Amino acid sequence: MASLGVNIDHIANVRQARKTVEPDPVPMAYLAELGGADCITVHLREDRRHIQDRDLELLRHIVRSRLNLEMAANSEMVAIALRIRPDMVTLVPERRQEVTTEGGLDVINQASQLSEIIKELQLASIPVSLFIDPLSSQIEASSSLEANWVELHTGNYAQADWEDQKFQLSRLVEGTARANCLGLRVNSGHGLTYQNVEPIAAINGMEELNIGHSIISRALAVGLQKAVREMKELIMNPRKEALFGMHHKELT
Repeated sequence: MASLGVNIDHIANVRQARKTVEPDPVPMAYLAELGGADCITVHLREDRRHIQDRDLELLRHIVRSRLNLEMAANSEMVAIALRIRPDMVTLVPERRQEVTTEGGLDVINQASQLSEIIKELQLASIPVSLFIDPLSSQIEASSSLEANWVELHTGNYAQADWEDQKFQLSRLVEGTARANCLGLRVNSGHGLTYQNVEPIAAINGMEELNIGHSIISRALAVGLQKAVREMKELIMNPRKEALFGMHHKELT
């Protein structure tokens, strides 16, 4: 049964649009936990476009589930992680020009740099996940670097039309199985919504789904606590036919 990590970056996006003090993502994290979030995820970007250092420091004090820090693989972010000590770090690719993360890490070509960072964080008892596309080559490279987790990029699945979606789902199913066989724990995320999450939640070996934009969008209508609770219900109780039937529940 998969758990739910709630990404609260988009709350900070609204605040930073006006460079003011509200909405504050820190108390919103508390509401997400009340709604059932098993983990709070934040991405501290190099350009600080949404989450700020102050947010991360306060979240470390108030989060009672788990704090997952998404970050670029560089020395500045490693120093911050070692100081804040999140419950886990997810290393992600990052480009200043992108609106959101566009794909997975190239673990194969960045192996030397990633290996040093993974070891440094793990020596500080901070487990590391690598955000990757569901490709056997990237999964095997992640295993070779002794990462604790991989987070499989679900963007292609989320953006696929109905003809291609089952193929993209099969890649995630196979990627999860391959990662598990290599001793890697598996999370996934990117582009997951109330309409497409059930088949991903039904994958054997899938531990946690990290979801932000869809939940925060839903929260504008029904409130954050209820929006999290609704997503948690879909993840914990996906219909048995969801994995290959691609049926979706309707929101009321």
